Amino acid sequence: MRPIRRAAALARTIWKVRRGEACLPRMLTYIVTFACNARCVMCDSWRKDSQGDLSLADVERIFSRLPPMDAVRLSGGEPFVRKDLTDIARVAVSALEPALLHVTTNGFLTDRIVDFCERRPRTIPLKLLVSIDGVGDTHDAIRGHRGAFRAAMRTIEALAPRRKELRLSLAVNQTVVDAAGAAQYRELHAILAPLGIQNQVVVAYRASATYSIAQEANLAPSYPGQFEAFGDISPAELEGLFDAIESDLKSYARADRAAKRYYLDGIRNRLLAQEASPNPPCVAVRAHLRIFPNGDVPICQFNSRRLGNLREETFEEIWFGAPAESARTWVRACPGCWAECEVLPSAVYSGDIFKHALTTRGSLRRPKQSPA
Repeated sequence: MRPIRRAAALARTIWKVRRGEACLPRMLTYIVTFACNARCVMCDSWRKDSQGDLSLADVERIFSRLPPMDAVRLSGGEPFVRKDLTDIARVAVSALEPALLHVTTNGFLTDRIVDFCERRPRTIPLKLLVSIDGVGDTHDAIRGHRGAFRAAMRTIEALAPRRKELRLSLAVNQTVVDAAGAAQYRELHAILAPLGIQNQVVVAYRASATYSIAQEANLAPSYPGQFEAFGDISPAELEGLFDAIESDLKSYARADRAAKRYYLDGIRNRLLAQEASPNPPCVAVRAHLRIFPNGDVPICQFNSRRLGNLREETFEEIWFGAPAESARTWVRACPGCWAECEVLPSAVYSGDIFKHALTTRGSLRRPKQSPA
């Protein structure tokens, strides 16, 4: 899709979202499998049943019926557990014509990851996030795998010098689970800096319906601004973490800086001031489509209620059916979460990220007060 057509489609989507209307999805998050070779303390994906994942033929048939996407995110579990991930990426690029392909990995399978980066279609850029949550034993303990840190760094070191050649944007996704991880932000930053790699931080939620072993769980927030962090981190420790991140934002590319500032502004306000700001209109089951490994279409990360299955029904039957309309009513009434994988699509497709960029004037807003 040409840039002008894509920009026009984005404008139409923003207009419909702001009016509360239904629209076609512009971003796809496809969890290719729940299977995982890690045993993370904050995630039960590895405990979930990974039988019945869509075959490559299923993916090709389903994707051929979807509208064009601006971005396709291939996630897991651990996506590289699937040996056909390169083929899935080829189908996604061919059928959905995205401007960006996004993959997050724990980095364990270095050879397979490098091979993917070499063989995947390079007609569009790839954004690869490697999960590293701390340094050495801290990361190994969080990921439940001895040698996890060494494996992830081996992947980073193999790909960092080849970013331009491979048309690759490479960064670390640091999930802050507790105070120990927060305290190691600077140390990890120092390790990555000589390689030109940023560690982009998210704060771990206590629970997620997507990665819960319960079927069709609803773990959405019960009031605006609610955020239950996975581990214990004091206000002072959070302040130190956020200040350190803010000082590094100037080195980010413009789009990444705007996205990270938006997320950090929201998480800082929620954790230190119990303030739900910013809080964009959610685009789940509107501009953002999620597909589970077996073809189920859920509502969002925090409500895994099944709207239908793309192996059994067409996209049109699911997207325009009564369950989806009911889900949109539910989404409009939801007080709003602050998980980055839900927040950023909502920020973009509601237009709120552009408003935020104009009003914050280049720095994270300080919370009005901190809890005692």
